[in-house]
Amino acid sequence: MHRPTARRTCMADALLFRQSPIYKHFYPTLSFTMKYSRILPTLFAAALALPCFMAGCNSDSKKLADKERELEELRQLAELDKKEMENQYAEFASQYGELKKNVQNDSLVAKLEAEQARAEQLLKELKNLKSSSSAEILRLKKELATVRAVLRDYIHQVDSLQRLNQELRGERDQALADAQRTREENVNIHAQNSALNEKVAIAAQLNATGITISALKSNGKAAKKSKDIKRFAVNFTIARNVTAQAGQRTVYVRLLKPNQQIAAESGTFAYENRHIGYSACRAVEYNGQDTHLTIYVPISEFLSAGTYTAHIFADGQMIGQGSVHMAK
Repeated sequence: MHRPTARRTCMADALLFRQSPIYKHFYPTLSFTMKYSRILPTLFAAALALPCFMAGCNSDSKKLADKERELEELRQLAELDKKEMENQYAEFASQYGELKKNVQNDSLVAKLEAEQARAEQLLKELKNLKSSSSAEILRLKKELATVRAVLRDYIHQVDSLQRLNQELRGERDQALADAQRTREENVNIHAQNSALNEKVAIAAQLNATGITISALKSNGKAAKKSKDIKRFAVNFTIARNVTAQAGQRTVYVRLLKPNQQIAAESGTFAYENRHIGYSACRAVEYNGQDTHLTIYVPISEFLSAGTYTAHIFADGQMIGQGSVHMAK
């Protein structure tokens, strides 16, 4: 008879244990534990690494959000920059229009119109661009600097022309004022001279004094009645006047009948821009001293009764008058 070995003893003991109620109660738990005991370290390590992985994911998301925010800010800045450029182009075009209003030079006006059209064309191109068209926007930005420089140069030219025109207008206005002042002075001088000449003329005017009119018969005696009159003798004295120019004068007598018709008209002479008739005249040498004269008016017609008036003229002026009444 063989004696049982230790291994057989252990196997027998294990078999008996599996059939016991205790093994049947704990076997599922022990079985699960033994089955997954090989992957527990991996799961444990993964559990430890999960917070780090989640932290890394969160970090990447934050960086992405920051980058998006930066890009959005850049887009907004680009849009603002584009809008500012549009405003400047529009302002430059408007300034060219204002400059044209102050310029009279046709050549300069044509240049300003060309630059204004250029600014408006560049503005139109800029408005049609998207903010993301960085290369074109950069080109138009350089063009904007050129437009600004050209505009500044034209503003300087127009300002210089305006200053020059203002100086010329000032000189012109001063010249006109001087000319007006000279004209006024000349008018005043002329008026003064005229007044002086008038005074001199008045002062130099001859004056007949002591005028008497005598009606005479054919025998030279005084006629009492109008039917007997054959001539009139007009006696007077040209008074002393040292202001009057010395020399020969022609003295005219104009005798008016009672009906105001001229008696014995012999010719005409100039008086106040017209010619009037005279009855008799006489040449006399006047030296500025009292000069006594008698001028005879011959009568060859029947005269009516009434007042007869003699007007005496010299140097185009009436220098005296006298009258006489005749009975019928």
